[in-house]
Amino acid sequence: MRRFIKTRSRKVGLPPGTLVHVGEKKVERTTITLLDYDEQHLEEHEIQTADQCLPFAGKPTVTWINVEGLHEVEVIGKLGDAFGLHPLTVEDILNTDQRPKIEDLNEYVYIVLKILSYNGQSHEVVAEQASLILGPAFVISFQERAGDVFEPIRERIKKSRGRVRQMGADYLAYALLDAIVDNYFAVLEVLGERIESLEEELVSAPTAQTLQEIHRLKREGLLLRKTVWPLREAIGSLERGKSPLFKVTTNVYLRDVYDHTIQVMDTIETFRDILSSMLDIYLSGISNRMNAVMQVLTIIATIFIPLTFIAGIYGMNFKHMPELEWRWGYPAALLVMAIIAVLMLIYFKRRDWL
Repeated sequence: MRRFIKTRSRKVGLPPGTLVHVGEKKVERTTITLLDYDEQHLEEHEIQTADQCLPFAGKPTVTWINVEGLHEVEVIGKLGDAFGLHPLTVEDILNTDQRPKIEDLNEYVYIVLKILSYNGQSHEVVAEQASLILGPAFVISFQERAGDVFEPIRERIKKSRGRVRQMGADYLAYALLDAIVDNYFAVLEVLGERIESLEEELVSAPTAQTLQEIHRLKREGLLLRKTVWPLREAIGSLERGKSPLFKVTTNVYLRDVYDHTIQVMDTIETFRDILSSMLDIYLSGISNRMNAVMQVLTIIATIFIPLTFIAGIYGMNFKHMPELEWRWGYPAALLVMAIIAVLMLIYFKRRDWL
């Protein structure tokens, strides 16, 4: 449940804008890296304090600041002050239980979304909150842990490949959004493979572990839907909102990201329908096997009812029962029982009860 709901008790009673980190500490210390570039030059710096970012705040070049680790509240607060972020925005950045959303505050655009990855050891989808701040000539990205999906963007910037060095900060923000959304497809591919293998197991030899795996995948689907559904609405509103910070040429790319979110959402809904049908198939299979067992037991019990009746009559031990003194009484009774059992089996077979 902690994957879906973070504890917010530390914020109870505090005034709006109070900076409190809500979430888990996922790195030892907060690290800040800075890339400043245009089409002709590139600078890369490892930032020790937020004050070192101030000289880049008013430069005409594009500045990308990436922050890894949100637990050091003072560092995040100073960085927000350096770039004129509203206290409520900084508060939302520190709250890792935010619903994906996009806010246009004129001076900057604030974007919240989730970075998804698949943990092969625990076999579950891991969600990490990412926040993007788009200003006139800068982009600030905030992440919970080190190691991210932005490395291809860094390589494109360093090697001056593609449009990213030729375009402005709005295109960089789009590229970061696109990298996060494209990574959703990689997670869906892994889940799709798990569902396919589970389908084969469900048809061949379902077990109790099969049911557990179905429920586990349904929880993963719920997490994915909780992540992507509001993001689709947010990107759609951003693409239609005509924010002055996004150029007309970049809106075309935003529509492409919006299309990708729709594809991801359609795939998630397909997976949910498949898993629901698999659960029904599993329960139906269990019910059918139970019915088959009950059918066999009922047939056995039905066959033994007349046999028990005969045995009960001749087991009463009355003195004046003529068959008790008959030499062939015992084999005759067994023969009658056998004939009755055979006739009943033939009857059940003709009625397709066997």
